[in-house]
Amino acid sequence: MLGTILYVALLLINAMAVLSEDRFLARIGWSTARPPNAGYQTYDQAGYGAMQGQGGEVGIKTKLIELISAVRTLMRIPLIGINVIVILYELVWGS
Repeated sequence: MLGTILYVALLLINAMAVLSEDRFLARIGWSTARPPNAGYQTYDQAGYGAMQGQGGEVGIKTKLIELISAVRTLMRIPLIGINVIVILYELVWGS
């Protein structure tokens, strides 16, 4: 039971890690890329950690976009090692 939950979690994280921002996420409006500005850098006046959006709430879509971006950035290298371990485990002991 626990092994199945771990496999499902690993597969979901793998799915998020391989999503292409240019080919898939940008088409459905879930890209983290910001539109280019007029040659100058703008700064958020609210400050670090301030709530964004209307009414001070961050929407679920924004949270999902940030989660996918974080997984793609932070988990790409560790996922290679985890996947190799799982593949070797399945090859040796099987299920």
